[in-house]
Amino acid sequence: MAKRCEICGKGPMVGNNVSHAHNLTKRRWLPNLQRVRAKIDGQVKRIRVCTRCIRSGRVVKAVTFKASPNEVA
Repeated sequence: MAKRCEICGKGPMVGNNVSHAHNLTKRRWLPNLQRVRAKIDGQVKRIRVCTRCIRSGRVVKAVTFKASPNEVA
């Protein structure tokens, strides 16, 4: 499963851990991806998007209807 946002394409970034002695070891920063039920082209789909896209309003979340306890199906 790719660690990539399906809206903006944000993915892992690479860099170095730097110790006090300035020893360098490779490391990765992963995007903060969340699984969201979103409305895409009129259909509800589960997609993985970064929190920046969710906060900025690029993702239109699907509405969920919960039955109240008083309703009888």
